[in-house]
Amino acid sequence: MRLLWPAVLVLATSCGVADSGTLPVVAGPFGAPPDVTIPPGKPGRTPRVVLISHGAGRRTMPGDVVLADVEIRRWSGNEPHLSTYEVNQPVTVVFDGRAVPRTWQEALIGRAAGSRVLLVGPAVQTLGPDMRLDGVPPAETLVVVFDIIGGYPPDARLVGRPLPTVPADLTPAAPARTLIGGSGAEVMPGDKIVIQYVAASWPTREVVDSSYKRGGPSAYRLTPDTVPPGWVDGLRGQRVGGRVAIGSPTSSRGEPTLYVIDILDAL
Repeated sequence: MRLLWPAVLVLATSCGVADSGTLPVVAGPFGAPPDVTIPPGKPGRTPRVVLISHGAGRRTMPGDVVLADVEIRRWSGNEPHLSTYEVNQPVTVVFDGRAVPRTWQEALIGRAAGSRVLLVGPAVQTLGPDMRLDGVPPAETLVVVFDIIGGYPPDARLVGRPLPTVPADLTPAAPARTLIGGSGAEVMPGDKIVIQYVAASWPTREVVDSSYKRGGPSAYRLTPDTVPPGWVDGLRGQRVGGRVAIGSPTSSRGEPTLYVIDILDAL
């Protein structure tokens, strides 16, 4: 389902433990890089989680795979540290018992899809799974802004349909093929899509990658520099709830690859 959000978002209530520190001002539309203003004063030492804007989608739950765009800035100088908006691929956080910082749990679980959330705190407590300090002192304050795309069960797929398999006659040069027609929003280049997929090598047709095996759905901006060749044209005009088979002349492995993609959402 395609969701619409307010053009300007304003600071709302704090969901964390209050202390005497000041908070940044975050503005801008959901889904776009946030405009962060660091105020004068000290940030405080206690991590704080603040809901900036409430979305209208399904609430995330323990056990979900949560997809979110993330902007991380250093309090000192408002310098950028990390941004998924720049690489057009949101982070994937799997809440299946794996180690996830408490601050990220508070920021991401129980939130409606489409929400924007602010996290402020020491770097050692505010960086997410597999994120490195990369020269940032552990006690330095970081500002983290989340745009929550949504939470999805790890095995999310088309309701009532079996797991995808690669058609026996699909080749890398074949045109994209609609295996199951969707009835949701139409997918267009530049959209942010949430998918499950299976990838098989050519010509062996051996499955070499699968979102189901890696933990669950992934999100991508549908642009030529972000997704494999063939995806932009192959998914153009498809609808959420559909299943598409796409051949690609290359992949991240540098080999021709066959894909079957379930489109779960588009924004």
